[in-house]
Amino acid sequence: MTLSPTPRSTIRRGSNRAATDRADLHAVLDAALVCHLAVVVDDAPLVLPTGYGRDGDTLYLHGSTGARSLREAARGVPVCVAVTLLDGVVYARSVFDHSMNYRAAVVHGTAVPVTDPDAKAHALRVLTEHIAPGSWDYARQPTPKELAATSVLALDLAEASVKIRSGPPGDEEDDVAANARWAGVLPLRTSWGAAESDPALVGDWDVPPHVVNRT
Repeated sequence: MTLSPTPRSTIRRGSNRAATDRADLHAVLDAALVCHLAVVVDDAPLVLPTGYGRDGDTLYLHGSTGARSLREAARGVPVCVAVTLLDGVVYARSVFDHSMNYRAAVVHGTAVPVTDPDAKAHALRVLTEHIAPGSWDYARQPTPKELAATSVLALDLAEASVKIRSGPPGDEEDDVAANARWAGVLPLRTSWGAAESDPALVGDWDVPPHVVNRT
């Protein structure tokens, strides 16, 4: 299924890097852990890192009910969500042609508060399993007080764009022909370290499989 660009989700600058398959959008969102939620508050833009999770073509955002960004978004104002994955720095022969390899997604829309208890529990499960897979069934479930203190918003992925850059530098032909400088890509790879147990644990505890085996 392809993305259906709208005027504000159409990529114009570097349009050759636009990805048009909806699967590319899902892949970027599934690979990242933090999005940046942009909303206008008191006539000024506010951009904040926010936890999220995806279920089909719905993006769930969550945070404290006291978070102003979420309170404003819940009022039905337009919002924008951005996710970026950095895959490497591109070292070109010229400073002008230096770049980065990346995967980025931008979603426009109107967020809808999730208030139904069952729908909210489902959304929080999706969020938890995205950020910390295996934790929803392992950890204690939220109490009514904790649920009341948590705001959950649903954002439809209908209006979105994806931009991807990969590969070597795009140097000028004269710079390539001169063969005077090294050029290439320095990949950036992220990996999990060894789990660090909470010092407050009493007794001997094995790290749960869903933590040890996370890839």
